[in-house]
Amino acid sequence: MKIVKANAGALTNFEVLDFLNSRGASKDTTRVIAPIARSEYKVYDYLVETAACTQTRESVTKFTEKCKGFKVAKAEILNIINLRPSSIVELMPIIEKPDDREIDSDGILELVQDLLPPLPTLETHKDKDEEETENGEQS
Repeated sequence: MKIVKANAGALTNFEVLDFLNSRGASKDTTRVIAPIARSEYKVYDYLVETAACTQTRESVTKFTEKCKGFKVAKAEILNIINLRPSSIVELMPIIEKPDDREIDSDGILELVQDLLPPLPTLETHKDKDEEETENGEQS
């Protein structure tokens, strides 16, 4: 692998998870199939439990484009995507100096609700695990 541009920018959790998936990371119990380092599996295990596992490239891109009208910084957008706040209490710590800026927090939360998929639940993970088991048994 060749580094084209060092420090090109921060990545969302979705982009990191997508990269690890492209390298072969999965919930494989043996974890000997893919050439993934142990530390990368730890990151993968964490990210599949976050909002990143339900996001798509399209939803992240649409959200980023729509947020430009809210006068929030790129780092704030990145944190909103990663954390997917569902209330003002969760959103305000992400916004730097919210009292000094006129931020439409309700509008941002509405965008989060409309464009970013909901957080994963235990049932979602159980359904995925059951599908993988069924697919594995059929192969």
